[in-house]
Amino acid sequence: MHDNPTPASSDLAARPYRPGLQAIFDVVARLRGPGGCPWDREQTHQSLRPYLLEETYELLEAIDLEDDAKIREELGDVLLQVAMHAEIAAQAGRFDAASVSESVAAKMVSRHPHVYGDTEVAGAAEVLKNWERNKLAEAVASGEVPKSVMDRVPKAMPALAWTLGIQKRAARVGLDHQSLDESADLVTGALETLEGGTSLDPLADLGDLLFAVVNMSRKLKLNPEDALRAAGQRFASRFGALESALEAEGKKASETEPAELDRLWDLSKGDS
Repeated sequence: MHDNPTPASSDLAARPYRPGLQAIFDVVARLRGPGGCPWDREQTHQSLRPYLLEETYELLEAIDLEDDAKIREELGDVLLQVAMHAEIAAQAGRFDAASVSESVAAKMVSRHPHVYGDTEVAGAAEVLKNWERNKLAEAVASGEVPKSVMDRVPKAMPALAWTLGIQKRAARVGLDHQSLDESADLVTGALETLEGGTSLDPLADLGDLLFAVVNMSRKLKLNPEDALRAAGQRFASRFGALESALEAEGKKASETEPAELDRLWDLSKGDS
């Protein structure tokens, strides 16, 4: 993207970047260039990792709020991270933003032969199966040793999202429970093991319970991360109502008897 014409000096005086998508890439190139910002010039792929993660979560929060202005802002912050990483690589002579865009565009064309070719698909499920086959074919063509489909889900993801990811990958190749009832049975069985006090490995059995809940969420076509976050938000809202009720009486939760907390908690449910 650095090969595009440089803006005229009069344009730079008013706005030191080109319009449209190129704008942030111009700004980042200036910040990391000679005489730019010391902080930006010091950044590396590794140092920017926490910022990318933070900006992603902020975008997810904006999406949950369905706030268009906030979504646009947070998408911009994520794009800033893309621009920074691309500029770091470009300055090292490894790759640039243009090659990033072109490579992912080529990949999307290759993996959508039902759009860009003459392949026919029956629906979204078949699209996903073709996607996995195409990824494997690309790996073989490039000389890579074929990886397990499990390896395609980043292990650094939060456990809930990672578990959902590996279950989806397994389902795409045919390993899956076929019905909601089967998934529910897995949840019930894992819960009974823990409740009965017969578990020899509570940590493993609790993991099996959570794994089964994630599996059930797939059958319900719900995202377990969204479900858990919504439950956490309801809990936080109810707890806030409880605290407000106590504050009106000049009390604090930590100084209140459990029975009174339970009563106020039951009342707070009616407000959420």
